[in-house]
Amino acid sequence: MINYTLSVFTMNTVGLLNRITIIFTRRRLNIESLTVSETERRGVSRFTIVIRSENRDVVEKLVRQIRKVTDVLAVYGYLDDEIIYNEVALFKLATPLGGEPIDVKTINLDWNAKVVHWGLEYVVVEKNGSEEELGEFYNYLKKWEILEYIKSGRIAVGKTEKGLVEFLPEGNWEIV
Repeated sequence: MINYTLSVFTMNTVGLLNRITIIFTRRRLNIESLTVSETERRGVSRFTIVIRSENRDVVEKLVRQIRKVTDVLAVYGYLDDEIIYNEVALFKLATPLGGEPIDVKTINLDWNAKVVHWGLEYVVVEKNGSEEELGEFYNYLKKWEILEYIKSGRIAVGKTEKGLVEFLPEGNWEIV
């Protein structure tokens, strides 16, 4: 299976997420990751959607179908080597009295992660990286009790000189 990352630029419209995701359901494609945020242009949102497929033709048909949705301004599809991407994860670790102390120095220096909250009974550690890096860090943290683990969806930018938003159709876009 190959990862494909879709960048979908849309108007910020109620119900649009449903109209886009129904296309995936009809094609029986699972969304592995979904992140939505406003872009540097006011009123324009960016959906970053990750799917896995063995068939590039299926993905190309999907992109063409999404482009037909009202309020979709542009859609771009990428392979992993065509983008710079990242995810963020939060790990809530138990710190019981008498338990193994958290090795903050190793977490900070070796894993490039940071403790973002100290509590009496737990700490919260934040780590940015690829899905693989976050998985390796998760395995490292297993020596402590992981109370909670949450990972964001992928965020990505294209390896192009200009930002993708520059390729949007002409319009009176307000810069944020």
